[in-house]
Amino acid sequence: MKADIEWTEKLGDGVKRKIRITFMGKTLMKWQTKRSDEEAWDYDTPPTPEDWDVIEEKIDILYHRGRQPYKRIELIKKLRKEAEGS
Repeated sequence: MKADIEWTEKLGDGVKRKIRITFMGKTLMKWQTKRSDEEAWDYDTPPTPEDWDVIEEKIDILYHRGRQPYKRIELIKKLRKEAEGS
């Protein structure tokens, strides 16, 4: 499965954390995270508000470069609202 968007951040304890977002169809997206001190990917931990901020910023940049459709911006905003509402 091809990762559509991926980035790495350095946590306060010095460990790197990789975040991967894969879009599946028109209504779903899958979040995956992996810390450099762990062997397996985590598919279950919900994204943090900071993760949502980063994905919104990245998808907006990609949209303005013509590399992502506007429907992905709408999908991310919709899914974030649903996640924060629950």
